[in-house]
Amino acid sequence: MNTATPMTAAQFDADLIARYDTPGPRYTSYPTAPNFRDDFGEGALRDIIRASNDDPVPRSLSLYIHVPFCESPCFYCGCTRVITRDHNKATLYLDRLYREIERIAPLFDRDRPLVQLHFGGGTPNFLDDREMSELLESLARNFSFSRDSEREFGIELDPRWCSADYVRMLGRHGFNRVSVGVQDFDPDVQAAVNRIQSVEQTRVVLDTAKESGFRSTSIDLIYGLPKQTPEKFRRTLDKVIALAPDRVAAYAYAHLPERFKAQRRIHAADLPSAATRLDLLALTVETLTAAGYRYIGMDHFARPTDDLARAQDAGTLQRNFQGYSTCADCDMIGLGMSSISRIGASFSQNARDLPNYYAALDEGRLPVVRGIRVDDDDILRADAIQQLMCHGQLDIRAFELRHRTDFAVYFAAELVRLRELEKDGLISVDSAHLTVSPRGRYLLRNIAMCFDAHLQRQAGAAVRYSRTL
Repeated sequence: MNTATPMTAAQFDADLIARYDTPGPRYTSYPTAPNFRDDFGEGALRDIIRASNDDPVPRSLSLYIHVPFCESPCFYCGCTRVITRDHNKATLYLDRLYREIERIAPLFDRDRPLVQLHFGGGTPNFLDDREMSELLESLARNFSFSRDSEREFGIELDPRWCSADYVRMLGRHGFNRVSVGVQDFDPDVQAAVNRIQSVEQTRVVLDTAKESGFRSTSIDLIYGLPKQTPEKFRRTLDKVIALAPDRVAAYAYAHLPERFKAQRRIHAADLPSAATRLDLLALTVETLTAAGYRYIGMDHFARPTDDLARAQDAGTLQRNFQGYSTCADCDMIGLGMSSISRIGASFSQNARDLPNYYAALDEGRLPVVRGIRVDDDDILRADAIQQLMCHGQLDIRAFELRHRTDFAVYFAAELVRLRELEKDGLISVDSAHLTVSPRGRYLLRNIAMCFDAHLQRQAGAAVRYSRTL
């Protein structure tokens, strides 16, 4: 069984982190999305699903629903979303989403329970009470919802457009986890990124969720936004701690205005320096740890009693396109514009814009436009990356037994790269284990990059990743 390195042993080494602040993947999948191919289409996806049903022990299902609409743009956002206040557009979208559900659900055997459901966006609460209820009823008709008390039904909510009654409605439908975007409570920062949100609006959503039986609440923060300073961000962190979420995610802002049009509204001169970003990260780690949160891994903190921490202790923690997740060994079905599926030995992605998403379904096709069949090499590397990023350790003997391979021979080049990181104290390497050090816990992406064969082949290519800091 894998266990996480205790957060109490983690060490924040500012100089080391600054030295390793380079662009790199977030490893929500391996291979990562830039390696998906345009020649992976509906036929390939159907073949993969059929094979997954025929596995000796078919995997349970996880379902992701993408709702792309937002009422107003947040300038920092790099998500796939559509800005509109015309709620009639939800009707058109749901019509196609129902078609997608009706086309893909019958491909999966009904004895495969759906144990995890997640709504993301965009803004999932762009859908009103009736629309959300009808969508959930459709999902329940077409998939076999697990009745296990450990199932996880989660949703991302924007408190600016969410009432207490809406949260109660979600609770009645079985939702038990909610994630709330905050980013920063400072008025100057909020004005600079076009997201004005009060502490009280946020409190209403979180408190109502707890009263409605949700077992986990989460707040998202971003450091590195315009106008941020350590003094002001400390006040935000204090307010977040007072709201008492079970989890906190603190992401580094990736300023890529050439890719994300909304970011062009941010004045580069207002962005904090690299040194200040590092101070903001250090402050976040120090403050959340002192408040009793455990550092799970990349960006994520959780109370020791939260499902995320428990999954890490149990060795069932995984990474997927929502970040860290509690349900391992599931086939994940992505529905809606731009959604990504991970089924069997494959990844696939839907059309990333509404016209092409709609056109495929109007023509009676599934809207998948690209993907990849993972090979044996990808499977080995994905396992190594998951072990290190989720558990901070790789048991070499157990790995060799799972994959029937000689680790030292297969990963000879990778071990050479790891030795360089070992000299800096990020990881220890011996014949039995790879163990991420307390100093290396904050540089998991850099460690994982040593195993990324696709990244090595991309050297010099125009592939843009966010920085690891």
